[in-house]
Amino acid sequence: HVNNIVYFRYFESGRIAYFERAGMMNLMAETGVGPILASAATKFKFPLTYPDTVLVGTRVGEIGEDRFVMHYRAVSKQHGKVAADGEGVIVAYDYGTQRKARLPDAVRAQIEALESRETERIDNPA
Repeated sequence: HVNNIVYFRYFESGRIAYFERAGMMNLMAETGVGPILASAATKFKFPLTYPDTVLVGTRVGEIGEDRFVMHYRAVSKQHGKVAADGEGVIVAYDYGTQRKARLPDAVRAQIEALESRETERIDNPA
């Protein structure tokens, strides 16, 4: 079966593609503020085996002043089963000052457009 750490790579690929669609990578190049992964978790549901094609879905759930929660799903195309569900907390980070930053309004608006809804706001944890 596929090593468990590989699932995090699948989720990373989905996360980076989402960031690109939301314009976060361009914003980071312009302002120095970009996303950083604060935490990640995965629930393994079905073992993936080689050869298989993995489909990865990524969406944003809750959103706060300086962070948002991404939800991931990896699906085995061969078996048509969910292989894993994951979650990541993404924090807006100023790479110049090396401190967290406020999530730019342009990024929030693009996330809401991609999700075709207003995202649920979360309180900023201490």
